[in-house]
Amino acid sequence: MATTAETQGTSLVRHLPNPCGQSSPNHHAIAARARIRSANLAAMAQPTDEARQEILDAIAEATDQIGTALALLSEAYERLDEQSADRLEQDLFQPVQTAYGRARRTHSEFAARCGLPSQTLTPAPLPAPSQSVRDLLVGAVEAAAKADTALATLQDSMLPVEVGDPELRAGLSEVRRLLGDVPARAQALQRTVGR
Repeated sequence: MATTAETQGTSLVRHLPNPCGQSSPNHHAIAARARIRSANLAAMAQPTDEARQEILDAIAEATDQIGTALALLSEAYERLDEQSADRLEQDLFQPVQTAYGRARRTHSEFAARCGLPSQTLTPAPLPAPSQSVRDLLVGAVEAAAKADTALATLQDSMLPVEVGDPELRAGLSEVRRLLGDVPARAQALQRTVGR
């Protein structure tokens, strides 16, 4: 079924006057290009479920990585002295936990607005007991960086803009803002661990 834009574009093309008064190859080529342009505009104006699903998949991937960072930070917390553990909680765990909650909410609310099912996010695997606190912190930073990269790639794809959802774009930006300071804060904490 043709959309309104396609129908209007086609009807305009059919009624384009041919200045020569005759059928010419140029006139038909121009008319064909106008029909294609109208169809392309209609396709761009209506984001597909496939594009929306691609967005949901990218957010789910990032959220899983943030969950991994949380699991690693939780384990590091348990192995630290009280003062270092409090610093880890304030500087790393809280921002990452907030980012995790925001990413989950962004995912579920966007799915609901689109009428698509929200994906079940997989729980993060438990870290190996043999990992040192420094290894756990490095792993958490790497997982947070992977999440940030996945969200940056999604934003760069322009899909969030094309679907016309300001809440989605705000959610993605907020998650990335929360993850942005994780590497520097983890590095500062690593300098004091083990002293």
